[in-house]
Amino acid sequence: QVQVVESGGGLVQPGGSLRLSCTASGSIFTLDVMGWYRQAPGKQRELVAVTTSGGTTNYTDSVKGRFTISRGNAKNTVYLQMNSLKPEDTAVYYCYVYQSGANYWGQGTQVTVSS
Repeated sequence: QVQVVESGGGLVQPGGSLRLSCTASGSIFTLDVMGWYRQAPGKQRELVAVTTSGGTTNYTDSVKGRFTISRGNAKNTVYLQMNSLKPEDTAVYYCYVYQSGANYWGQGTQVTVSS
């Protein structure tokens, strides 16, 4: 089993920045994909950004140029730097890990963008 724990959410004003962190632990081997999804009230969960063990990254269009995903030196940590935040970025953000055919999710961290 893989445990996934996020941190770093909070309340921020429009135009502000936040950095989310996620650490995977337990039976970690290849950690093929790590990334972030989000779910706003009344909406489906959507991909925000993911990165593969080979360094490929993918972002949803609405965050390109504002969000940056990166992995730590130990490779079991992934970060999401969020700049120029907008009210529509408000959501619960979930860390996602894919390894050896299985999906793992964190418990979610709330990000609220409001003045």
